[in-house]
Amino acid sequence: MIKNIASFIKLKPALAVGFLFSASSLVFGTWVAAIPGIKHRLGFTDATLGLSLLLSPLGALTGVALSTKIFRSLSVGRWMVLGYVSLCIIMILQINSVNRLMFWACLYCFGMNGFLNGVSVNTTVGYLETKYQRRMMSTCHGLYSLGGGISAGLATIFFALHLSPRWQIFFVTAAIFAVLFLNRRHLLAHDRIIHSGSGLKFPSLSILSISFLCMVLFMSEGCVADWSAIYLHESLHGTKEIMGLGYAGFSAAMTIGRFNGDNIITRFGSKRVVITGASLAATGFLVVVLASHVAIAICGYVLVGFGCCCIVPVLFSAATRIPRVSAVEGFAMVTTGGLIGFLTGPSLIGFISQKINLSTALSLLVLLMITAAIVAWKNKFLGEEQLRPEPPYDEQIY
Repeated sequence: MIKNIASFIKLKPALAVGFLFSASSLVFGTWVAAIPGIKHRLGFTDATLGLSLLLSPLGALTGVALSTKIFRSLSVGRWMVLGYVSLCIIMILQINSVNRLMFWACLYCFGMNGFLNGVSVNTTVGYLETKYQRRMMSTCHGLYSLGGGISAGLATIFFALHLSPRWQIFFVTAAIFAVLFLNRRHLLAHDRIIHSGSGLKFPSLSILSISFLCMVLFMSEGCVADWSAIYLHESLHGTKEIMGLGYAGFSAAMTIGRFNGDNIITRFGSKRVVITGASLAATGFLVVVLASHVAIAICGYVLVGFGCCCIVPVLFSAATRIPRVSAVEGFAMVTTGGLIGFLTGPSLIGFISQKINLSTALSLLVLLMITAAIVAWKNKFLGEEQLRPEPPYDEQIY
């Protein structure tokens, strides 16, 4: 892991893009810690909060519709700078929302901005993988997980210092603005237009199955982010100071796994990594559901993190290399399933929790992860390991 990280750090263009992954999770981790307070301040129940969270993936679906227009007229580097400045501003407003209308508007914009940011950074990493002929997608996603773990840990410290998330987000975004300013030269150097404006045909069954895997992973990660703090605090009666540790443990496991992921994927292959990871994540969710103590549930979230760590990098890397499809369209195909997961997951968990209890609601994720392992076993496209050169976009046929 240390050798992999050291060689990655030496690639300054890759490190600049990798920081953007961390920036996303730094603000997102602060948002996770803020959810219980927002729920109380704005008077949400589990069901109404779950329904409100639908707005974020709905915004992301809007981002899908806008992505082809944006990325055929704006360079990917310019978007990476503008997009992450916008992300910070949106999150400041979202966490400090004074009423539900403001909160809902921010959730929608957050989802739309997040998808477009995801397109820009993941397609750029795919380009860098081809340019340098080495895998780095998992390492970049490891930086995302590292940012999540750091932000959750900072939230625990800030709460101990009686500093609310409404102030925490200002410190986090100030640090992000500073690093963005220092890295602007490396980011703006990516002056490529990453979409040709061609049409898109209906995806094949193999691509649809990858999209399903993405749906399950996004749903699982979204539910850990949105509901872990509430589960530890309300269902297992954990204190306010430790309610963010479920997501912190999940993020720490994701970080360790992803920093080793590029080597693991190269050694064992994409398909085996996805099957094994989904099985381990199912086990982790089962531990969470059956836990009678906060510490046991946190261990379950750690298992989920180790299981999920390499799956999304495999899927996103595959999305940018679908034969005869541009990186933007490939990413949109695969992540649409993920957006459906974000769309249905947190809200579905909220409704089941309202009708029965949160522990029962989380049991759904055990079944979905088992199904994902079976789907990955049947998928042939995941066996494609070669880093193929990207064809010119004007020669791509959809």
